Amino acid sequence: MADVLTSLCAFPLTPLADDTLDESALAALVSRAVAGGADSLGVLGSTGVYPYLNRDERRAALDAAVGAAGGVPVVAGVGALRTRDVLRYAEDAQAAGAAGLLVAPVSYQRLGEEEVYRLFADLHSAASVPIVVYDNPTTTGFTFSDALYARVAELPRVASVKIPPPPAGTVADRVAAVRRVLPAGVSLGISGDWVAAEALVSGADVWYSVLGGLFPEKAKAITGAVAAGDRGKALALSEALEPMWALFRRHGSLRTVAAAAEVLGLVTQSPLPRPLLGLDETSRADVEAALRECGLEG
Repeated sequence: MADVLTSLCAFPLTPLADDTLDESALAALVSRAVAGGADSLGVLGSTGVYPYLNRDERRAALDAAVGAAGGVPVVAGVGALRTRDVLRYAEDAQAAGAAGLLVAPVSYQRLGEEEVYRLFADLHSAASVPIVVYDNPTTTGFTFSDALYARVAELPRVASVKIPPPPAGTVADRVAAVRRVLPAGVSLGISGDWVAAEALVSGADVWYSVLGGLFPEKAKAITGAVAAGDRGKALALSEALEPMWALFRRHGSLRTVAAAAEVLGLVTQSPLPRPLLGLDETSRADVEAALRECGLEG
């Protein structure tokens, strides 16, 4: 699985219609990502609003996604507040045909490092497929230390570590630092789409991409340039998407791609679970303008 978790892992929305899971729209988004060249799919990640979905909704979403993926590996988010529920969601994901499990240390009470390690150790003992470690401190409130990366990555089923976007000017150094602590065979992944090209040309293995879940061709062009050794092209392609990156940084990637999907008619109005609200009309107009500027209207 570590060999699979390279290049582009596309993260589609989990769209809702009238606050109810829209399985057909999800399947269409997965098919779009596959047709656009995604190497793997991250379903029920943060873009897939997994914390807002109950067990039945998660099962239905995975069935729809795996069915539409056409054999492209699906990595399923299984995060939850309680370890008991993480293990249940992992069992469901494996039964649905997921090729891997994506786990962030979700919490209400702030977690300590030992608690997070034991979460992954418990999942490792129960899982039969590879695990992706998801460090997303903006949403979880927990930040992995490099020592914890190293400790968790020693668990044999851990196949990849997904790090958050480093501050501007530090991307190459951060990638190198994390790479030094990971065992051989564990891939290093990047999120935060606006730094992805820089991280990939600096040695990251996989882009866990929000943009790729909606515009896979654009994301695949960047990973393709990296694979071809064309550093300048990869960075230039990313720079051309700066109008979208600016909106990701301003509004968050979830609300931005939800608005983009709505503008393009790929989802119904208000695809987000309440109480989340979509962007207001002014911000939606900004999304429409960015789509035009970046050539993402089709």
